[in-house]
Amino acid sequence: MPVDGLPHGVDPGKASVARMYDAMLGGEHNFAIDREAVAAFTAIDPQVRTLARANRAFLGRAVRFLTDAGVRQFIDLGSGIPTQGNVHEVAQTAAPGARVVYVDNDPVAVAHSEALLADNPDATIVAADIRRPQEILAAPGVRKLIDFEQPVAVLMITILHFVTPREDPAAIVAAFRDALPAGGWLALTHATDEDRPDTAAAVGQLYRDRATSPVTARSHDAIEALFDGFDLVDPGLVHVPLWRPGPGDEIPRNPSSYWVYAGVGRKSS
Repeated sequence: MPVDGLPHGVDPGKASVARMYDAMLGGEHNFAIDREAVAAFTAIDPQVRTLARANRAFLGRAVRFLTDAGVRQFIDLGSGIPTQGNVHEVAQTAAPGARVVYVDNDPVAVAHSEALLADNPDATIVAADIRRPQEILAAPGVRKLIDFEQPVAVLMITILHFVTPREDPAAIVAAFRDALPAGGWLALTHATDEDRPDTAAAVGQLYRDRATSPVTARSHDAIEALFDGFDLVDPGLVHVPLWRPGPGDEIPRNPSSYWVYAGVGRKSS
């Protein structure tokens, strides 16, 4: 049964990673405990909302790039709570009929996604945990919409830094890579501890203390290694606002202040 009006499965004593991100983006599907955690995050890094928006903007650019490359199937892992510029909105605007499977383990994210996608036959939400890739790949919603004989893009946007070393993020990526056909795609963003190590350490402690998942920031080389079996497209693995910015996008004078790397790779033949 729900606790204090919260959906089943919600821990009232912990901020949710998905709901915190929703709060950073100015969404409405978050609770006081999430907003308090974001306020603590903002005290550590005042530009956290700017960083969240830059990460979201990258997602849109990456999906448009992938649709231009001929991709019509997307699996968005750790998709979070729906907000503006969702993958299916971007992909289906560029390519009507594009199919999208969202995956998240947060009950609020799943519930809002189900409501949003109720009338969309080409998009669905799967309630599952990225740490169990075989369950995701076997899920009925994935099998219904995704044809693994055709190009598929797997999106891991700010999700792998919530996977601890013990949980082996490289093995998780490899499981999805191995399911992809030759020419499949991976797009990811990931927090780094190289540019602002003190900030990354403080944020990591914040998530350990207050949120449902800890944060493990990683080096550029460690993040790039997650693309094993993929060929990175230009400009490679770069700070998130530097990945193929559009004509109207602002290029920060100090990109390393955006302590998240972004990249897109194509599965090697």
